[in-house]
Amino acid sequence: MKMAVAGGTGWVGKLVVQEARGHGHEVVVMSRSAGVDLMTGAGLDDALRGVDVVIDVANVSTLSRKASVAFFETETRNLLAAEERAGVGHHVVLSIVGVDRVDSGYYFGKRRQEELALAGPIPVTLLRATQFHEFAAQMLDKVPGPVKVAPLMKSRPVAASEVAAELVRLAEGPAQGRTTELAGPEELTMASMMRRLAKGKLVLTMPVGKAMANGGVLPTGDFHRGRITFEQWAKSR
Repeated sequence: MKMAVAGGTGWVGKLVVQEARGHGHEVVVMSRSAGVDLMTGAGLDDALRGVDVVIDVANVSTLSRKASVAFFETETRNLLAAEERAGVGHHVVLSIVGVDRVDSGYYFGKRRQEELALAGPIPVTLLRATQFHEFAAQMLDKVPGPVKVAPLMKSRPVAASEVAAELVRLAEGPAQGRTTELAGPEELTMASMMRRLAKGKLVLTMPVGKAMANGGVLPTGDFHRGRITFEQWAKSR
């Protein structure tokens, strides 16, 4: 198949590209460095010529509701319109478990992305996954100095490599709409994950809302269970 990966140079996108190529697919990387601007639509028509399926893992780093909604709404509208012009048959989106239960600024943008994709002109598969193992390391890096702050939240962290593999597997098949969620093999707190990686630094917890503290980002029904534990991932870093 010919697959296009929106956000294919990001840290998740690179894993998706690697996985798809490992399955023998032709892969088009869509990013600004590759001459494709998802926010303006520049380069999209050329990039999508002959493409069978698009996997959208494009992302923005923001806690602002306005910025998140603006990003995901714009890039999703541009992608879907270009896919329709190009005759793309399948649109795969990565989203977040609990996105409809947690009222954080970033999550509002992901909700809007889901709404547009599910109502759009291209048959869609939407995969919600839990936080990646890598998220704990990112949280540590955000705050310089010996004291770190962890959000008070429960999660079932999953390896990003397993998320990438699931996205490619779904892209190889027919559109499913909202599909079974993907979560990790164990329930952990973000503070415990960060302390495992902190190497002696002090990790404090900070409330970020009742929904997250009470399991709002945990799967509530059936879900696919990842196999790689956080400890296994940490040892392999």
